[in-house]
Amino acid sequence: MSEIKEKTILIVDDASENIAILAELLSEHNIKVATNGKRALEIINSGASLDLILLDVMMPEIDGFEVAQRVKSNPRSASIPIIFVTGKTDVQSFIRGFDLGAEEYIFKPFDSEAVLRIVNSKLYVE
Repeated sequence: MSEIKEKTILIVDDASENIAILAELLSEHNIKVATNGKRALEIINSGASLDLILLDVMMPEIDGFEVAQRVKSNPRSASIPIIFVTGKTDVQSFIRGFDLGAEEYIFKPFDSEAVLRIVNSKLYVE
């Protein structure tokens, strides 16, 4: 069995309870946190080494869709996988997220096993 290596995950959500749940579930990894889209972009554009971004869709000022568009349009960050974390389940939002470069969705409320399986499927692709 291969050894699981610690990865760096950026969790972006304006709800502290969602951040706490995700950080606990993914505590074997290095977790960075942003509570809004502006701060997320600052972290991403700082050159921080990120293996994955868990990105809330509905946030004030800069929503997750805009953050994803900026991340994917920047050659320095375009290869970072994005998983949207959202309560929005309408088809239009789902399609828009994939069009903007999201690789997967995690729906709120969280299912622990689903979160771990989806995250690990993106972190440990070889």
